[in-house]
Amino acid sequence: MSTTAMIDKPLDGVRVVDFGQFIAAPAATQSLVDLGADVIKVEPVHGESARGIGPHGDAMVQNYNRGKRAIALDLKDPRGQEIARRLIAGADIVVQNLRPGVMDSMGLGAEAMRTAHPHLVYATVSGFGLHGPSRNRAGLDIAAQAESGLMWVTGERDREPQKVGAQIVDAATGYVCAQAILAAYIRRLRTGEGDTVEVSLLEVALHLQTPNWGAYLATGVEPTRMGNGQPTVAPAADIMPTRDGSVVVSAYSEVHFRRLCRLLGRPELADDPRFADNPSRVRNRPALLAELHAAFATMTSDEAMDMLTGNGVVAGRINTYPEALRSPDVEASGLFLEVSRPDGVPATALGTPWHLESVPKAPTAGAPDLGQHTAELLAELGYPGDTVDALATDGVVVRR
Repeated sequence: MSTTAMIDKPLDGVRVVDFGQFIAAPAATQSLVDLGADVIKVEPVHGESARGIGPHGDAMVQNYNRGKRAIALDLKDPRGQEIARRLIAGADIVVQNLRPGVMDSMGLGAEAMRTAHPHLVYATVSGFGLHGPSRNRAGLDIAAQAESGLMWVTGERDREPQKVGAQIVDAATGYVCAQAILAAYIRRLRTGEGDTVEVSLLEVALHLQTPNWGAYLATGVEPTRMGNGQPTVAPAADIMPTRDGSVVVSAYSEVHFRRLCRLLGRPELADDPRFADNPSRVRNRPALLAELHAAFATMTSDEAMDMLTGNGVVAGRINTYPEALRSPDVEASGLFLEVSRPDGVPATALGTPWHLESVPKAPTAGAPDLGQHTAELLAELGYPGDTVDALATDGVVVRR
């Protein structure tokens, strides 16, 4: 037996029932899979919603459901609900992000399940929280970006608000949910008592902007869109076009600004009255950027990065997706995993972005097909084969 096979992962032996769809809840349980949990993905007989929205939805399914076991149930049928109850009865953790009220309507909500099984950690992801007037609204990433103020501060000063270029709120909500689930599970290990976890996209979207909100609450000055750059320091998060691309640079401390000027062969800029201190640089940002742009335009991106990072100036090359994939740092991270799909065709997926010495990164199973493990799981629950056949014939379950 290999050394890797002998290593116990932190959540070995923990069973999770996952009623999640799209990103936030499946992302939370994906973290639990990578920590060793046995995660059972419960889908409708027609498949979770992400399966029907083309390549982007397929990417969600493939990257947030690696290594899970899949069962497909008609939860509108009492027999499907009974199967779900039996799955939950044998679980340690339940996670769901179905439309508000759906799980309660089937008798599978947090209150009913935790009353029946006090040991459960039951996590619900919602769009707007479970206690305010929008508790019954469906919520997606974009709505949380909009209503949290995130879109208001994203984009160019005189242009319309912009969304962030990825579903950052959904993904961050998955990480927050996993963190809360693990805390609740540690408490259960200590006390024997389960817990109810609630996470909302809106709260996470607000919390992602803590520096902005902190400054607003302290000063009363409302953040506004300004494109790149930062409102109170310069140069900071400013784009510097090069001969073959662009880099982003932050050098707003006095030490780093003087160093930047020296490296660019323009030491006199540090003593120019327009740029002599940070408040002056912020007031004269257009003139400052004009000087810096002229200097960087003579270099390639590689030359600029070598010069800056070799001298302790914060900078990043603005990569396309192919360039990011080829980055030596990305390659060294091991984030992109080789996975085995059910059809036997190898594929690449993204792993979880952390490293534990006790959990080596290695090839893993990809996302399951719809109902791939239905028969296996029903057998574990004690359903005889003829009953499984009848359930499949009646459309209560889908099996592969």
